[in-house]
Formats: sequence, structure tokens, C-alpha cells
Amino acid sequence: MTDAFDRLDPALQYQIAYGLGFSSLRPVQELTVDAVLDGANVVVLAPTAGGKTEAAFFPLLSKVLAGNLPGPSILYLTPIKALINNQEERLTRLTGLVGRRAFKWHGDVSDSRRRAFLREPADVLLTTPESLEAMLVSSRVGNEIVFGNLHAVVIDEVHAFAGDDRGGHLAAVLERIQRIAGRDLQRVGLSATVGNPEVILDWMQGSSRRERRLVDPPKPARAPEIQLDYVKSVANAALVIEKLHPGRKRLVFADSRRKVEQLGRALDQRGVRTFVMHSSLSAAERSLAEREFSEGRDCVIVATSAMELGIDIGDLDHVLQIDSPRTVASFLQRMGRTGRRADTTPNCTFLCTKPDQLLQAAALLDLHARGFIEPVHPVLDGPHLFAHQALAMTLERGELPRGELHAALRGATMLANTPDEDLDAVLTYMVSEAILTEDDGLLRLGEQGHRLFGAKNFLDLYAVFEASQDFTVFHGRNEIGFLAPLWVAQKGKLGAEFTLGGKPWQVRGVDHRRRRVDVARGERGGSIGWVGTPVALGYDLCRTMWSVLRGEAGSPAWTRRTTEEIDGQRDACAGVPADGVERLGAGFRWFTYAGSGVNGVLAPMLEAATNSVVRFDNFAIEVQAPADGRMLEALETITGTLRDAATKDPAELDWIAASLDPALLGKFAPCIPGSIARRLLTTRLLDLDGVRTLKDTLLPSG
Repeated sequence: MTDAFDRLDPALQYQIAYGLGFSSLRPVQELTVDAVLDGANVVVLAPTAGGKTEAAFFPLLSKVLAGNLPGPSILYLTPIKALINNQEERLTRLTGLVGRRAFKWHGDVSDSRRRAFLREPADVLLTTPESLEAMLVSSRVGNEIVFGNLHAVVIDEVHAFAGDDRGGHLAAVLERIQRIAGRDLQRVGLSATVGNPEVILDWMQGSSRRERRLVDPPKPARAPEIQLDYVKSVANAALVIEKLHPGRKRLVFADSRRKVEQLGRALDQRGVRTFVMHSSLSAAERSLAEREFSEGRDCVIVATSAMELGIDIGDLDHVLQIDSPRTVASFLQRMGRTGRRADTTPNCTFLCTKPDQLLQAAALLDLHARGFIEPVHPVLDGPHLFAHQALAMTLERGELPRGELHAALRGATMLANTPDEDLDAVLTYMVSEAILTEDDGLLRLGEQGHRLFGAKNFLDLYAVFEASQDFTVFHGRNEIGFLAPLWVAQKGKLGAEFTLGGKPWQVRGVDHRRRRVDVARGERGGSIGWVGTPVALGYDLCRTMWSVLRGEAGSPAWTRRTTEEIDGQRDACAGVPADGVERLGAGFRWFTYAGSGVNGVLAPMLEAATNSVVRFDNFAIEVQAPADGRMLEALETITGTLRDAATKDPAELDWIAASLDPALLGKFAPCIPGSIARRLLTTRLLDLDGVRTLKDTLLPSG
């Protein structure tokens, strides 16, 4: 063993060697043990099943043993309940080896088990940020009991938090918990490979004054096996999967629930042992799929992005991707599920069903070949999240001094770039709208606050995202999954058939009051057609798609069918000028291939400058018939707009944001004054950096 191993508590050393049978620590574990025992905040980078969990918990449990710390002393956070359920057995075993305990707390855990935990707290508490918020607000949970003895927080899949509002919420909750604990909590983040891990480390730091370290041991250089194929339909994809790698365990990713169900049904009809996994299946169905898949061999699991996270499904032979993910980081997470055994190689086979998805996948693989990984952009300006926390803390305390709210949250990274005057403006606005009331500097929940957020015992305050209003599907007593209210209203008639969990079902009864649908086995099945949001693609991916279209070179990963299809797409766009501007009657179609965040800046400017109707998506801006009909002036307007937009300060683009729906900021948008809401919409939804880069690409002399 190593010097790092020698630093661990003797009782833990014995159990690592004899209880777990370790002959040595992995490099990631050696580095993490030293960093954690030195007291640093740490982000650990390693692939799925790379030993990150043990890397974090070996030194933390050693600290618990050395200090004889009472529980809960370690908090373990994950983005999803499924990962908690998956990790429960591992952490129960680790803690049990040294006479300690772990306990999970989320919505599926019974009240009796929670009460038992509160009477005799375990040493490690596994939960989610939303459950943390519920604990803080609940009058039945003693905050001192749960959080008073905390010394460390482990955030698994930290990259999945850092880039959105859930991460901002988590940053705020950690600050509140740290104040209850009365000590600088040590923070350990576990992550897959990302483009800017130092930024995640800074985000995780919050108000902590500890040293910070990044643990990123060298990875073995193994060239992955990647293939990009064009199969034209989901039915053809099912045929290929059936014939490809028979007798092996295969994980297939698809980026929508509808496609997961379509493929799961098609494979099932072909006699392939298939399980499906997505968010609209019940916890029991998902657990069954995980268990059956982990224990089986000749089988397939079809899943949405939830399976990117570190859920352990045993040794995996092959990963397949239907169409294309949106990011290289997501692709790496998925491919990283393979190649874990010493005699295997990471692999991924793309089966694309549509021409545009094939082009997107080709561009994504080109970015990967060049070593590109998207950076994570944490929320650093979150007045809407501050409003959420104002409501939650007011509910927690009953009444709250305005100054206490500032003091509790000012160190959270979600407010790093938010001026104090904006925070005061948010509170003043919430008081003016009766969302809060204020008397002698004490904030209380107002009448409008009760009306907007008080339903179902304030469940809306536990999370920053919208709560589900779905109908639950039952087959007898077995809970199968969930249906959207719109589908039930439009198509949920007696006898209607749909596919859920890869199996056909028939509606036998609908209880609207209880939001319940009872079903029997069906024959035909059918698409549920979940409502999704338009896919916004990033600047780098879109520009690379344009480069693939304008280039001639292929890739060793391309099959013959892929080469033929992309050659056809290249021929179709051969007549488009190099600058991407195509005459369209009296107007133009400008193939920017810059993403909706960039085109969302340029399109309103062009509309105002040309007095025209302008439409846009990820790839093009369409200018319909300028009022004066003069082509040359319109072209000059395009290039001039691009130069102007590249120099704009976000505040100068308020007029663009005024056309955007404030509801895009989430359910706490009613708490934000208009000027602040417009600023947030501009910075969060419009890609000004991409505009500047596009200017330098197309107008280098500009």
C-alpha cells in the first residue's frame, strides 16, 4: 500500500485490505485521500466505475473514526433518486465495515423510517437538494439534529448540478446548512470529464475558505471504437440492434421518451429481451429494469439521458446511440459506460434515423476527435433563485429579518454577479406584489405568496423546477408510470391504447380527481407524444455542422450509408454561397449555423432594421421581403447588424428580451421586477459570446 493508505484510520485500513480485498488504492483514490485529509475542498474527475465513491469516502470515514464524530457527519447528494437508490447498498457496506451507518431520505422513503432516523441519526445521509429544502422547511425535522453535526458534503455528478438552476439552488441550500452546522463544511465533488473543471471547483467553493484542489489523474490512452451509421428509421434501428452483438449486454440511448418507447416496443416485438428507462416510468418499474439488466447478459436497455449518471448496471459490453446527443460531454458520459474491464475498449455505435441527426452526430464526433468538451457555465446571477430562497426561508422561520436573508445567502455562488441593489429590488417588488409582507424589517409570507406557492403544503417551494401534474398509470395494484394531462384530456378515452415501459396498454378507466389511469394489457400500443421543448444547440456544434456540409473529408467512423447520405446533403447545399446567404424571393435565408442563442440576438435586430418578418432556428435566419426590396441594402444590414450586435452590452438588448416570455425564467418569475427579468433573459437565453465569435469568423476585418 501507499503513503496515502498509511494516513487512513487503522480500523479502516484493515477493512480496505481484508473486508474489501484491496491490494492497492487506485491513483484517483490515493490523490483524493491526501487532498481530503489535508482539509481541502476537492473536485474528483474519473469515469463511471472509476472508484470515485471510495476515493471520497475512505478519507471522510477515516475522519469520522479518528474524531469519533456523531452522525450525520457526512451528507451525500445526487441529482436523482435513482442514483441514491443505486448507491445505498455500496455506502451501507462501506460504513458497515467500520461500524457506522448510512441512510437515504427522499420522497419514496416511509415516514416511519424517517422518524427512526431522527431518533437515531445515521453517520451518512443520502438525499437530493429538493429533499434538503423540504427538511429545512418542515416543522417535523429538527435542523440541529440533521445538520448540526455535519462536517462534509459529497456532491456526486457535480457537473450535472453546476450548469443550471438546480445547481444555484444547491449552492444556496449549502450556505444555509453551513450556518446551522456552525463550521466550514468540507466539500467534495465527484464528476465525469468536463471542459472546465476549475470553474466547477470555484462554483462548489461558495463561502468556504478551505484550500481547493482538483484531482484529475492520468487516464489510460485507449482509442475508442466508434461507428456512425445511417439507418433511416427506428424500425431499422431495432433490426440492427437485434443483429448486432447477439448474446451481449447493450445499453441504447435515445434523447426523448417517445423514441425510447418506440424502440423498446420494436425490440420487444422482435423478441429481444428489452427494458426501458425514463422519467415517466414508476420507481418500481425503473428499479426492476436496473436489477434485471444488471443480472442479465443477452439483453438491451433503452434509456434517456438519466442513464448517463453513475447508476451501476454491472459490466456493459456495448453502448449504442439513436440519433445524436446535444453535447460532446454527454456523448463521453455515455460511451464511458463501456470499456471498464481491462480486456475491453470503450465503444459507441450511432444509429441515426434522420438526415439532420446524422449531420449533428458527424459534427459531434468531429468535435470529439479535436478534443473539444463543452464548458460548464454555473449560475452566477440568480435573483430569481434569491426570491425562491426568500420564500423558503420565510416559511422555515415564520418571519425573517431582511438582513438575515442577505447574510445567509450572500456567499452562495448563485449570487456572485448579482448586485446588492438587485436583491433589495427583488424583495421590495415581492412586498409590493403581496408575495411577502414586511413589518419593522421582518419578512413574512404574504397573501399572494400563499396563493401562488401554498398549494399542497408548499410543495412548490421545495424545488426550483415545475412540479409534475401527471396522471399515474396502474395495472391492477402495480404502478407502471405516468401520462401527461394533455394526452389524457385529448386521447385518454376508454379503449385507447398507448405504449409505456416498452409494453402496450389499453385504458380501462380514468379518475380525474385522483389523477389516475387504470389499464389492461393492450395489443397495438401507440405513441404517447410527450410534449417537449425546442432543442437549442450550442454555437460550436452548429458551426461544425456547417463545416461538415462544406467539407469533403469523411471519417473512419462513417459507414458507407453515412458517407452517401452526407455527400447528398453536401450536394444539396453546394449552391449556397460561402457566406451562407441565399436569395429567397425578395428576401433572404442566412445559413448561420450558429445556434438559437446567437440567431435569437440577430433575428430581432434584422427585423427592426429591415421592417420585415424574420424567423430563425438553430441553423438559419429567414428575412422575408424587405419593405424597400433592395437586396444590396439588406445584405449590408445583415453584416452591419452582426458588427453592432458583437459590441452590445446585455443591458442594451433589453428590448429583445422584452419579446421573450418571463415564464422562461421558471415558476418564480412572478417574483422578479421587469427590468431584472429582461436582463436575466438576455444573459441566459441569448449567446452574446457566440455572436462575437461569429463576427470574427465571417467578418475578420470588421
